[in-house]
Amino acid sequence: MKKKLVLLGLFFLLLLTAFYFMLFQGNDNYKVKLPVLSHVQDFRFISQNGKAVSRNDMIGKVYVTEYFFTTCKGICPKMNENLKQVFEKFKEHGDFAIISHTSMPETDSVPLMKKYEAKMIGSKPAYPAKWYFLTGQKDSLYRMARESYLLDNEKNPTANIADRFIHTQFFALVDKDQQVRGIYDGLKAEDLQKLEDDIEKLLEETS
Repeated sequence: MKKKLVLLGLFFLLLLTAFYFMLFQGNDNYKVKLPVLSHVQDFRFISQNGKAVSRNDMIGKVYVTEYFFTTCKGICPKMNENLKQVFEKFKEHGDFAIISHTSMPETDSVPLMKKYEAKMIGSKPAYPAKWYFLTGQKDSLYRMARESYLLDNEKNPTANIADRFIHTQFFALVDKDQQVRGIYDGLKAEDLQKLEDDIEKLLEETS
């Protein structure tokens, strides 16, 4: 009798396992999902090539975004060296990109951003992935940092745009549907590893 009960229990366990396999087969519902932290608003900035880059250009792409300035001698060089390693890993993937916004549009002109691109990945990068170095109106750049990417410090004064300055080591990760799915410390090895792992997850997601 006891043996029959054990066999019956095993049977129902196998039946339940088969049920869940059939329920989730063909989708990724069984996977742990990254949370949606924010939605990216419309934007239009100018790249290092003098061309406009907008939100529509990024739909269908997974991208990492940051804020920096070309003359920074503090955290920016280390942040971008770390981003370069991320870029090297995913540069052959056409659905991946990096967006580096300037924190100092009053000085970071298009030629300076082009020069910075050459410093990071060469002046004529022949990769499917893109690394955009963007400049534009300061209020628009900073509004994106605070309202879309959640990268601006809430204590940063908002009354006068001239008084505001973004200097943060954090990166935001955006999915194919223009949703922010993670914030990472660009100076910490464990965060950078998690960033790479999460990029792979989002590249596999269906838009």
